[in-house]
Formats: sequence, C-alpha cells, structure tokens
Amino acid sequence: MLLSKKPNRAVDDRGGRVEQDDVAGAPTAAAIPAPSRQSLRGLDWFIFFLADVQTGFGPFISVYLTTQKWTQVEIGLVLSIGGIVALIGQMPGGAIIDAAKSERLVAGLAIVTIGCCALAYAAMPIFPVVVVAATLHAAASCVLGPAIAAISLGLVGPFAIGERLGRNARFASLGNGVAAAVMGTAGYLLSSRSVFLVTFLLAIPTLIALSRIREHEVDIARCHGEMPRESRDRGDTNIWHLIRQRPLVIFALSVLFLQLANAAMLPLMASAVTARSSQWATVLVAACIIVPQAIVALLSPLVGRKAQTWGRRPLLLIGFAALTIRGLLFATVRDPYALVLVQAFDGLTAAVFAVMIPLIVADVAFGSGHFNLAQGIVGTATGIGASLSTALGGYVSDKFGNATAFIGLSCVAATGLLLILLVMPETRRTQMVATRELAG
Repeated sequence: MLLSKKPNRAVDDRGGRVEQDDVAGAPTAAAIPAPSRQSLRGLDWFIFFLADVQTGFGPFISVYLTTQKWTQVEIGLVLSIGGIVALIGQMPGGAIIDAAKSERLVAGLAIVTIGCCALAYAAMPIFPVVVVAATLHAAASCVLGPAIAAISLGLVGPFAIGERLGRNARFASLGNGVAAAVMGTAGYLLSSRSVFLVTFLLAIPTLIALSRIREHEVDIARCHGEMPRESRDRGDTNIWHLIRQRPLVIFALSVLFLQLANAAMLPLMASAVTARSSQWATVLVAACIIVPQAIVALLSPLVGRKAQTWGRRPLLLIGFAALTIRGLLFATVRDPYALVLVQAFDGLTAAVFAVMIPLIVADVAFGSGHFNLAQGIVGTATGIGASLSTALGGYVSDKFGNATAFIGLSCVAATGLLLILLVMPETRRTQMVATRELAG
C-alpha cells in the first residue's frame, strides 16, 4: 500500500530526464524516459519500408524464376532451402539480438544483406547464386523480427509495449499492401526482374528510416528483456529457467496450433476458387489477401490498447475463435465472392496475433535477459506449424476433399482455443509489479 502512494519515477542514466508512460487502463504509469517523436516516427517508417522490402521475396520469386526457364523442381528446392534456414535460424537469430550491443547496427547489416540478395536475383539468376541469396536472405530475416521487437521494447518499455506493437503491425500491414501493388505494377509494366530492382532500391529508405531512431534512446537492457540494474528483483537469467517457463511453453504450443490451422487455409481456398471460377481466380485471391491486410491496419492499434485493459487471454480467445469460424465457413460457403468476406475473419486473427505474439513473449521473458531468444522459440513453433499445415492440409484435401480439410483445420484451431481457455495463464503485468520492478 505504501508503495502505491509513492511517485513512480525513473531517471535516465544518460539524460537525467524524468517522464511517465501513458499506458491505457493503468491507474498510474510506470515511469521510464519517453522516447522522442523522431525515434518513434523513425521506427514507424522503418517497419513500413522493411515490409516493402520483404514483400519482394514473396510469390514474385516463383514468377521470376519461371520466366528464367527454371523447372518447378529447381524453384521448389530453392524455396525449401530458404524455408529450412528460416526455421532453424529462429532461436540463433534471437540469441544474436540478445548478445548485440546495438540492435540498430544488426538490423542495418541485415537490411544491407537483403538488398544485396535482391540485386543478386536480378543480376545473375543462376542456381548457385540464387541458392546463396536465398540462404542469406532467410538468415538475415531471422534477426530482423527480433530486432524490431527489441528496439520497440527498448524505446517504450514493457508497460507501453502493447500499443507500440499494435502500431508496428499497422505499418507492416500498410507496407505489405503498398509494396504488393507497386511491385505487381512494376512486374506487369516492365518485367518480373524489375521487382528485385525495386526491392534493392527500397533498402535505401529503409536504412534512412532506421538511422532516424536515436541510438541513445534505445535502452539496451530493456531490448534484451533485462531488469534495470537498480531493481531488487532482476529475475533468473538462466536460459534453462526461461525455457521451462510454463506460460512460454503453453503459448508456443498454442502458436503451433494456430499456424497448423491457418497456413493451409488460403492456399486450399485459392485452389477451390480456381476450380469454381477460373476466370476471376487471380482477382479473387488478390482480394482475399488485401482484405485481411486492411483489417490488420485498422484493428491492430486497438488490439494493443485492449490488451492492457482486458488482458491477453480474451484477445487470444477472439483470435482463435475467428480462425475456427473461418475454417467452418470455408467448408460450407460455395459462392467465390462470399469467400472474400470470410477473409475478414483472417484479418481479425492476424490483427490479434501480430500484437499478441511479441507482447506475450515480452510478458513472460522480461527480466530474464533473453527476450529475443524467447521470440526465437515461439518463431520456431510458428515455422513448424506452418510447414506441417500445408503438407497435411494438402494430403487431406487430395484424399477426402476440401470441405473435410477445412473442417479438420477448424478443429485444430478449436484445440488451440481450448488450450488458451483451460491452460494458458494471464500474463499481463499489473501496475504494482511495474512500480516494484522499474522503481526498484
């Protein structure tokens, strides 16, 4: 009781500034230095342009390599190599960010690497060069996700991170949508090679935006999920203690169920749409991609705010419920145009989990000093679930039909919902914990 009456204040070691976080729903805010508008806007645009850059390595690779007379076996092999590297690189990527002295520097080097990979695709689309480029791109991407979350945490702290992650998701979604339109237009009007030249050029504004984030405002201890040095309870920094954390294990398992249910849905739906209305299939599939992106851009900041007032579990339940309903509707709806509306549920699920995954990892891992390694653990679960989903979903569809496959995927989503409902604890930090940990 006495603790709650004391002013919650923290002094920046570098500048001596005393500020308060503006965290929705908290009676008083945990005190950490407020980042400048320049750094926050720099992070916004860094995420936007990074999404642009990464979009160039999506489906456009298959289109480009096909125009270069590659066989489907060769294309599949390159994509598989990239996928394997991305999967096994999740935890090492997080560990690298935890060990880094400057997340901005690591992110900058990763962007330069990706830009060079795009240039290599455009300049020399031969098998050895493309394999090396795909490997380097996947490895660089493994550090960028943790780097963004770490920089965000370092700027705003653990008690304003929910709303910040919602804003991150909005700018990433906007970047994906704009980049898909720009690159699709460039590929149509010029050539498929131009997509990778555009990707290379977009690396330049990405680096400029990153440079706008002020290094001294990114608290290195918070980036790694460490307690302040003056805190009485700095947490157990042993990696094995982190890995044994029950909420982290349960959440990683739930994310695996999420991806196992979700990853195969859109490809299976695209096949069904093509079979029913081949003339409009491309347009309808494009609409099914754009609609969720628009919903994510609209809802993700709200998700970040509500995570602080409602807690994490209610939003996780909403996300899994939307995924379950989507699978059931895909199994029953026959009108190809109505399927576009069904994709609104995908946008709701994506908006929830784009914010919740790094937020819950921050809840569980903050104080361990291994926040980014914990992100890698959940990222590995994401990769395993997505890989199994497409294989199993395709097998069930071939043997028993699309409707059965969609119902099965919906049941997997319902299993994830029950896991959250019955086993997953609430991880939101209370204001009193905030005061004790940050004020020391």
